[in-house]
Amino acid sequence: MDLHTITAYDLAHERGDLTIGPGEAFVAGGTWMFSEPQLHLHRLVDLTGLDWPAVTLTADHLEIAATCTVERLSVLSTTEQWRAAPLFRQCAQALLASWKIWKRATVGGNICLSFPAGAMISLAAALDATAVVWTSDGRETFYPITEFVTGSATNVLASGDVLRSIRVPLSTLGARTAFRKIALSPLGRSGAIVIGRRDTDGGVALSVTASTVRPYVLKFHELPSEQDMSEALARFVPADAYHSDSHGAADWRQAVTAVLAEDVRIELSNREDPA
Repeated sequence: MDLHTITAYDLAHERGDLTIGPGEAFVAGGTWMFSEPQLHLHRLVDLTGLDWPAVTLTADHLEIAATCTVERLSVLSTTEQWRAAPLFRQCAQALLASWKIWKRATVGGNICLSFPAGAMISLAAALDATAVVWTSDGRETFYPITEFVTGSATNVLASGDVLRSIRVPLSTLGARTAFRKIALSPLGRSGAIVIGRRDTDGGVALSVTASTVRPYVLKFHELPSEQDMSEALARFVPADAYHSDSHGAADWRQAVTAVLAEDVRIELSNREDPA
């Protein structure tokens, strides 16, 4: 879609270029930005000119740039040997987008939109990722993804702040995982996504996204029983966290989340004991 109100489009090359005011916004892939009118905007600042490496591996974490495309991220599922590597493609496919969108849509854009069905939020929550934020006053701050996203289409970013990257601990990439997703139709937006992770020390993490307005992660010292899992969901994911829209009612989302969580628990229990 042409954005007829945009009168300036600037390419950022360094951090000093990341200055915006009223009626201005940052853009990277732009797949959502250009999908509907943006009548409140007159200037866009393109982050791709910063040339951030899409992925960077350090001694203790994998850093995924906010400008990394979904296509580039999905490749990690086949090029890396981490046990959790399949999640990169599983979450990318949860977007149900065409190959053309995959080539443009970015990890950061999906997370910053902060929609409940944001598949990159699902990935980040499942792997205990930390969001790295460049603030407008020149600082660098860090947020667990469960704190970065605060509600449906809301997050911690203030005007002028930029999501620089997400950092995934290498320890979680070594974990075994189980992925479950449900939607009202085969090609529908995700109604619920539940991802389980069994770490090498025997601990288990269960992330709940898409069905709730923000991500929730439940953690257990060992594989929980069916009752323990059910009680934890009821205790730590409040009923009013489940939302209703055209892609599913809140009570349906809550019910199917419980079913998917038990499926995930069973799959993790059927695998060999942690090394």
